[in-house]
Amino acid sequence: MSNTASVAGSNTFRFGLLLLALPLLLWLFLLVILPHIDLFLVSMRERISYGKYEFSLINYTEFFAEPLYWNTYVRTAVMSIFATFLTVVIGFPVSDYIAKVMRGQGKNALFLLCLIPFWVSELVRTFGWMILLRESGVISNFLQWAGIASGPVEMLYNDAAIMVGLVYTSMLFMVVPLVSVLDSLDDSLIEAGYDLGGNAFTVTRDIVIPHAMPGIASGCIVVFMLTLGNYLTPNLLGGKDSLWFTEQIYTQFITRFNWESGSAFGFLLLVLSSVIVWIGLKLSKQTLSETVG
Repeated sequence: MSNTASVAGSNTFRFGLLLLALPLLLWLFLLVILPHIDLFLVSMRERISYGKYEFSLINYTEFFAEPLYWNTYVRTAVMSIFATFLTVVIGFPVSDYIAKVMRGQGKNALFLLCLIPFWVSELVRTFGWMILLRESGVISNFLQWAGIASGPVEMLYNDAAIMVGLVYTSMLFMVVPLVSVLDSLDDSLIEAGYDLGGNAFTVTRDIVIPHAMPGIASGCIVVFMLTLGNYLTPNLLGGKDSLWFTEQIYTQFITRFNWESGSAFGFLLLVLSSVIVWIGLKLSKQTLSETVG
């Protein structure tokens, strides 16, 4: 009887666990896996006539045959990696200060200041940067008032403006995992590092960064994926010459109504992000389970 009751209890637990996981499994299948399968199938066909298609690799060959496409593809990858690097460089000291220096209400207040910009949409935040950087904006007027510039200064529609917008819009996604992982670092380990003759640089390099590496990897993955797939910020701050790959995808789908090429471009972007994330995990000697966990 005891064995029967144990088996019944185990089956009940498994059934309950399955019910809890069912919404997540349905969400993954219906909104992630199934659309990507359909995206790949659409990318592997060529329109022969209205409503008639046949299997073809022409959408991929056109991508590699047109320099504008693959140059934009590589440019987007390089700038996304650089934006992720800048986000780490800026976000790590901020996260370390919040987690290890601030205490009590000051810590909560500083963390809240990092959250406030994200209470509004990305569109509003990007327009805010446009108001600051345009030739009739706040910074240009200040430079003229201070006598630093003799006329209006246009700081929009270039790579620097795009980089500022990308780093700003993704900073929170780097700070949150870093603060969480640095909070778990025992202060006695840092004190021991200084007692053994270490300085701020060596303690950070040998103790803080290795401990924070899962948070760094997690933040980099999120920031890179968001930056690589960003459309709004590069388009508004970089203008029509931003040369961002998501703009090419938008053009294929919306402007040219070429869903086959758009699907191919979207799938290529997915492959690019997956390969770069995999390389990043290998270089940082992290696993996906460690970064997610």
